[in-house]
Amino acid sequence: MILHRRALLASAGLGAVLTTLGGLTWTLLRQPADGTELTLNDVLYDPDQPVLGNPAGDVTVVEFFDYQCPFCKRGHADLMAEVEADGNLRLVMKDWPIFGGASVLASQLVLGAVEEGAYAAAQAALMATPARLSEDEVRDTLTAAGQDPAGMLAAYRQDRDRWDGLMDHNSQQAAALGLQGTPAFIIGQNLLPGALDRDRLRTAIAAARGSA
Repeated sequence: MILHRRALLASAGLGAVLTTLGGLTWTLLRQPADGTELTLNDVLYDPDQPVLGNPAGDVTVVEFFDYQCPFCKRGHADLMAEVEADGNLRLVMKDWPIFGGASVLASQLVLGAVEEGAYAAAQAALMATPARLSEDEVRDTLTAAGQDPAGMLAAYRQDRDRWDGLMDHNSQQAAALGLQGTPAFIIGQNLLPGALDRDRLRTAIAAARGSA
């Protein structure tokens, strides 16, 4: 099955690279910079990537996001509500901090919370903010939510190779997929750039289940 990219295929001068994984054929606009092939498995199942929802879910929902992206934050409550209501979705939130230093810091702190079991709570706190954030506002938001930003940063630094490597992977994957910004979703085998309301999200999940 082709990984649909709709508007992205209009990009001029980009050749398609076909990558096959277990019978799945999907089209990439670019190869990663190091020349390696990118497979669907690489995107959905990065071993360093924290997973929300049901880790054994029958459909994986991937979102490339930024903690300062207003459209990411506007749709996050619906996304999480659908994950909870469905019960069989595996959710992968791919940090792609493209809005500057505060976004990078937010990703670092939340990933630093993984080992303490606070990843979901820290992410939810920042995604609930309505606007762009300064670095101080990132720290203040986490503190108000009962988190310890200093401890989170120390934990991130202790495992920096893992987390920086993960964010590098995410950036390379976004480039290979030709993504133009956040949010962008992969649901099953379908790429859906741009924001999704809950109805479109449910439709995409149903389509993924129907094609499984």
